[in-house]
Amino acid sequence: MVEKNQFLKILSVAGFLCFAAVSCWATAESLHLLLPSWPEVFCWAVTIGFFVIASYGSKLLVDSLNTNIYVEKRSTKLAIGIVLLILFWLICSMPTNMHTFFYRSGINNIAMQDVSTTKSYLRQLADNTLIEKEKSVKIEALKRDVESALTGLENEIDNMANPGFGDRAKEHLTKLAKALGVDVIPTLSYQGTSADQRKLLKDQYRKIAYQHMNNRISEIQRTTVDNRAKTFVPEAKALVAGLDSIQKPLDDAKAYGKVDNELIAETDVLLTRSYSMIKDYSDLIDVKEEDRATYLAEHPVSRTHRMLSVIDVWKDLFAGKFQGLGVAYWIVISILVDVAAFVFFDIAFKKEDF
Repeated sequence: MVEKNQFLKILSVAGFLCFAAVSCWATAESLHLLLPSWPEVFCWAVTIGFFVIASYGSKLLVDSLNTNIYVEKRSTKLAIGIVLLILFWLICSMPTNMHTFFYRSGINNIAMQDVSTTKSYLRQLADNTLIEKEKSVKIEALKRDVESALTGLENEIDNMANPGFGDRAKEHLTKLAKALGVDVIPTLSYQGTSADQRKLLKDQYRKIAYQHMNNRISEIQRTTVDNRAKTFVPEAKALVAGLDSIQKPLDDAKAYGKVDNELIAETDVLLTRSYSMIKDYSDLIDVKEEDRATYLAEHPVSRTHRMLSVIDVWKDLFAGKFQGLGVAYWIVISILVDVAAFVFFDIAFKKEDF
């Protein structure tokens, strides 16, 4: 019987060490992601200390609830056990475990999506998209107004009730000048009102109108600019190139099921600079409504960077941002790993005397 109990104790200690090692690794990894300036040995020291205290708290709880043994100050130890579990397990160990498990399962996908979305906005800056769009809108509006005014003028010249260039045609000529943005278009001299003579007159007015319109288009091209372009265009192009270069390594890491923290850190640096640039030049970017809260926040933080922080991950979880990503599964796994360690700890060091 003694040998059997001894074997069970050894087995329980081994089980505790096994599950405790997994839990401590996950917590240490999470702390190091949150506090990269800390040496890893510090993270491990804090983690092991916290987990031992949490395990001791679980033992106090179990012993206090076990009415088959004598426990001095049972209620006090029960309260202490609950407090220790809340502080060192529920607040520290379990959340960090879930963070590490979720981070390693999803960081490559989230980083790749973050890079893709961010590049799409940076390309708008690199290509000066909104300014070019503004030019196109102005030019198209100009062409439309000029063609409309020309059509009215030509129809009036061809008006069989009063063919040629009369007072009504002069009104249309004034409208054409306004559409072109010039003070006046001179009235052309003409002879006769035959079809050929009217056609010649219309062609002359159209030629004059197109000359003015082309001049106006050149002016729009020259004046519709943003003086900041000489700064943001090369910067945006450089960031796009950097994100392009990081995309393949991320694809490869995902394909091989690896998590390269140095690669993620490099990606995070590029994304941080990119988010800042997008915020600074948001007036020149068409940011989608669903992305505005992320990119246009007072202090924007990339989705990838938020995954490095256990605090931000849990905030985003409670905000409903991880639906469909299997977070509940990793919460259950993190709980089961710790509970298994606590069970083995309690068995290994259980109090048997009444």
